[in-house]
Amino acid sequence: MEKIKRFEELHVWQKSRDFSKEIHTLFKHRSAFNERALSNQIIRSSGSIMDNIAEGFERGGNKEFLQYLWISKASAGESRSQLYRALDFGILQESDFLKLKSKAELLSVGIYRLIVQIKQSDLKGQKFID
Repeated sequence: MEKIKRFEELHVWQKSRDFSKEIHTLFKHRSAFNERALSNQIIRSSGSIMDNIAEGFERGGNKEFLQYLWISKASAGESRSQLYRALDFGILQESDFLKLKSKAELLSVGIYRLIVQIKQSDLKGQKFID
C-alpha cells in the first residue's frame, strides 16, 4: 500500500465527494414536508461518507481510521436505504435511483477494499511515523 499524506488523495474519498454533490444537487430543492425531511436526511448521510473517511484519516492511526471507515461504509448503506425510500415515495425516478444506488454500492465496496488494504499493510498511520 502506497503512503498517502492527505485524505484528499484517497480515491474512495474523491468518489464519496462526487456522490455527495450529486445527492445534494438532486435533493436540495424538495419542498413538501415529507420530501424535505427525507432529502435532508439523505444529504446528511451521503456527506457523512466522505466526512468519516476524512476524520478517521486525520486521527493519525490505523485503528481509529478503520473504525471511521466502518462508520463511513455504514453511511453508504444508510444512503442506499434512503434511496429506496425516495423511490418508494415517488420522490426519485427509477433511472436516478438505479444510478445512485449503484454508486452507493461501489462506494461501499471501495471502502471495504481500503479496510482490507489497511489491515494487510505494514504502515501504521501518521502518528507512528518518526
